[in-house]
Amino acid sequence: MQTTDSQVPNAAPTAGELNAQLRLFSEHLSRVVGGPPIQLPSYPVVALQAQRILMDPNAGLERLLGVISSEPVFAAKIVSMANSAALSRPGQRVASLRAAVSRLGFDALRTAAVSFALSQLRNAAAYRGIAQPVKELCETGVEVGVLGFVLARHTRAALPDTALLAGLVSGMGKLYILTRAEEFPVLLANSWTRRELFQSWHAQLAGHVLENWQMPPEIIDAVAGMDRAGTETREAPKLADVLACAQLIREMQQRPDELALALIASQAAQRLLLTPEVCDGLLEESLSERAQLASALTY
Repeated sequence: MQTTDSQVPNAAPTAGELNAQLRLFSEHLSRVVGGPPIQLPSYPVVALQAQRILMDPNAGLERLLGVISSEPVFAAKIVSMANSAALSRPGQRVASLRAAVSRLGFDALRTAAVSFALSQLRNAAAYRGIAQPVKELCETGVEVGVLGFVLARHTRAALPDTALLAGLVSGMGKLYILTRAEEFPVLLANSWTRRELFQSWHAQLAGHVLENWQMPPEIIDAVAGMDRAGTETREAPKLADVLACAQLIREMQQRPDELALALIASQAAQRLLLTPEVCDGLLEESLSERAQLASALTY
């Protein structure tokens, strides 16, 4: 019996259909980038409030404590982070939220807020259809942040806590694109078009999301510039170089020969004086610490 096209479900889209959808989605993203700062669907209000308080020089400790204590899971994670070996300052363990907030620096508190928010997004109904790619993006952010922390401390190209936070939020543009999956399912189900969208738009979209979160300009600039840092020929190292190298190591650390060649070719790695030998030593020395940091950021 002959089967008509209308009887074939989920027929693969043609190249023309993909290109038409890609053009339509790109036009949508262009309008988004040209508009006001954007917010991710279902982003927890408590996390956003905490982030904005941390950027307000006139906000006092009591206001911050009031916001954080309204969400017990968030508050418990901050106490846990303050007592983690990787992030804590020397001294006795803390048991109260007030002591934990006082011990952690602003960037570490912002990291806690974003980490909590991402854990909530992974379970949000609005993300049910994209749960796996969202999970993978969040895990990648943690890995890049942890590696950035280690690299920043070794190279002194940025503050370690700042590099940790920047790595954690480095995929927010991609996450925003994924949230449009229900409107453009064909595009985001196709690996080629999804990659094209990520490469073309994620840096600009991440900047818009991070502006709405009132992230420091240094972090916004670093996330926007990390993908081109490996080919830039400037002299002074900066946070974007740390993120670029952290991302490179995350992608290739299971392929050491390829990683060594990539580091030699990377302008960012050259600015950080990150040779393959130095990288191998850092990865070996920081194995336990990286595990502790990843655990501190995981809910």
